[in-house]
Amino acid sequence: MELVDCKEEYWEFVRTLRNDSRVNDGFIIKACITKQQQKKYMMKYSSFYKILLKNGSPVGYIGVINDDMRVCTHPDHQNNGLGTLMLKEMMKLFPTAIAKIKVENVPSINLFKKCGFKEKYVILEREEC
Repeated sequence: MELVDCKEEYWEFVRTLRNDSRVNDGFIIKACITKQQQKKYMMKYSSFYKILLKNGSPVGYIGVINDDMRVCTHPDHQNNGLGTLMLKEMMKLFPTAIAKIKVENVPSINLFKKCGFKEKYVILEREEC
């Protein structure tokens, strides 16, 4: 396993994984990201992301933007400790980072708690009545 900088060659992997229906619901903001949107975003923020490589192929990513940590492991590689590995390594670089996680995203909540994060706030959003 190797955690590497998020170079342009990995931007499409990040976009494809972020758009994957198996993980998309876990994000606070559900979106279908276009190639153009991804390019614009990554040109600004790619230096805050790392890619996890397994046998030279990307299997997940982690990033910290404005002290907000986000992590995503490809569904074919979940439940193998990869999220924990990425999170622990990124915490060394960003020790004050927090995570904003949807209440429904129990796997992410469990991952962050396993790595020492504690629930501090619950934010309620209004949906249609």
